[in-house]
Amino acid sequence: MFEIRIICDPADTDRVSAALSEAFTVGPVRQHPTRSGQYQRLYVTADHHTNTGPWPSSDEAYALAPSIISEITWTADQIADKPFGTRLPRDFWLRKAAVLDRIALQEEPHASGSGAADVATEVAERLMDLDDVAVICDPRHYVRQQYAHWIKHQ
Repeated sequence: MFEIRIICDPADTDRVSAALSEAFTVGPVRQHPTRSGQYQRLYVTADHHTNTGPWPSSDEAYALAPSIISEITWTADQIADKPFGTRLPRDFWLRKAAVLDRIALQEEPHASGSGAADVATEVAERLMDLDDVAVICDPRHYVRQQYAHWIKHQ
């Protein structure tokens, strides 16, 4: 991850922002005028696009996934009989985030404040923290991308 600063004509800010989004995975673009006021300073946190391609849809990401019940059982087995505070591996957090995302996706069309999406996002952010990546995208999209890549290489 890196920070980009660009000084450009105010009329070019939209075009420059769009070009940055095409070239990198970017967070929000922060804009400030230069001291002279003639130009615009753009600041953006960016990262290289990953090798796994663009964000997959949930159907693409979870096409090869085991059933939700199977994944819940697997995640429960991983923490059973482990002492409190045991550090769990990345695949635990990835699979837990993915199963919670799948549950939230099933509930979203019918949800009325169930909180499943909030829990899925919280665990997705935990995975991003573990991977040491900035939260510059929807955390659940990140989970789908990582899960699709992981399951294809199992």
